[in-house]
Amino acid sequence: MLVQNNVPLQAYNSFHIVAKAQSLVRIASEDDLREVLQDPALADEPKFVLGGGSNIVLTGDVKALVLKMEIMGRRLVREDERQVVIELGAGENWHEVVDWTLQQGWPGLENLALIPGTMGAAPVQNIGAYGVELQDRFESLDAVDLSTGKALTLNAAQCAFGYRDSVFKHDSAADVALGQQAIGLKGRLAIVRVRLALPKVWKAELGYADLQKRMQLENCSSPTPRQVFDWVCAIRRAKLPDPAEIGNAGSFFKNPTVTPEQCADIIGRDPAVVHYPLANGHIKLAAAWLIDACGWRGKSMGQAGVYPHQALVLINRGAVDGADGATGGEVMMLARAIQTSVYERFGIMLEPEPVVV
Repeated sequence: MLVQNNVPLQAYNSFHIVAKAQSLVRIASEDDLREVLQDPALADEPKFVLGGGSNIVLTGDVKALVLKMEIMGRRLVREDERQVVIELGAGENWHEVVDWTLQQGWPGLENLALIPGTMGAAPVQNIGAYGVELQDRFESLDAVDLSTGKALTLNAAQCAFGYRDSVFKHDSAADVALGQQAIGLKGRLAIVRVRLALPKVWKAELGYADLQKRMQLENCSSPTPRQVFDWVCAIRRAKLPDPAEIGNAGSFFKNPTVTPEQCADIIGRDPAVVHYPLANGHIKLAAAWLIDACGWRGKSMGQAGVYPHQALVLINRGAVDGADGATGGEVMMLARAIQTSVYERFGIMLEPEPVVV
């Protein structure tokens, strides 16, 4: 086990924010993780689990021991007439796994193509795109308790998935009003493996307008899984900046949900507001439209800016050719200004997606 000190993290976060890890250990196996947890000098140290760094904003150097998760592995667990269950190491690149499953003839993840990050981080965020979320394909995961070293397996119900949400994003807290204890696992576990269940009977998920346009453009009403994969990649590349070229964390804010009454009130003032009815009777609003309506597209604060082609994406304008670029503080200052602007106009407080460190 090698503990590295003062490790630059600019290459390990997709925003390319300059920061350092006071100490960092690369975790290539579950044994590596146990060695860290059994080391007398490291066992009691605060720990920060780092995957692909695609959903974090670093606001300073990381003082906790950084566990850089690099556990690899792809295997077929079981197959029956209904589904294929596969197991992936936490360090596997998400997009590469999606491509690999199609190569094996196992569709079901194609709508989630080109989402940056690693497999171990996917359940934390319950990643989703174009009508499919991780929870729709999730079977279970293996993790290690960072306090006790105990291994445990969690199913979908135990992960408490929600819209870009899971039990891994919340602390444990008592609900005084209900007299209950809410269980949260934020910072308590390191996910080491994830198992996904892919359906044997495949049906293309084509409900989003962008995919409908592709169907019409290519005069194709029954695309193959690979065609859907290619369409999603093309749509994302046209809308979103490549983190390798422009630092960003993808969609920065969640799409808010409101009651029908709230939506009607907003429509009364802004008839063009983009909204989608949900199965539970609520209405989802397009955060990008709200931000755009407040005039933020293309605007900047310091080296942090709003992407000119997609108002939902905040970018690091300066992290090119070795330049330092935006600080985490600048990114969050811009984010808070956008939140205030949207709240003052629409009465809606946007919730950031990335984890602020």
